Amino acid sequence: MSEKTGYKPTAGMKAAARRAIKLKEEGKAKGAGTAVGWTRARQLVNGEALSLSTVKRMYSFFSRHEVDKKGKDWDNAENPSNGKIMWLAWGGDAG
Repeated sequence: MSEKTGYKPTAGMKAAARRAIKLKEEGKAKGAGTAVGWTRARQLVNGEALSLSTVKRMYSFFSRHEVDKKGKDWDNAENPSNGKIMWLAWGGDAG
């Protein structure tokens, strides 16, 4: 992909974002994320092309939030931490 056509989210990114949205719909994301994060999740699920600027912001998000993996409930499948939910919203490890 080029900067002109955008960067397409992978299947793994879409699946991670879809999981985050499902957790939110189930009421498990109380207080998690910002409007930007949830918009990103919808963009990924919809397979929208991402600009280079957006990809750079995603990289920045993952760099800042890598520490969240050490937090409580990161690996709790039933009730994951807000950090985990937003990690998924931004495309998860596939991002």
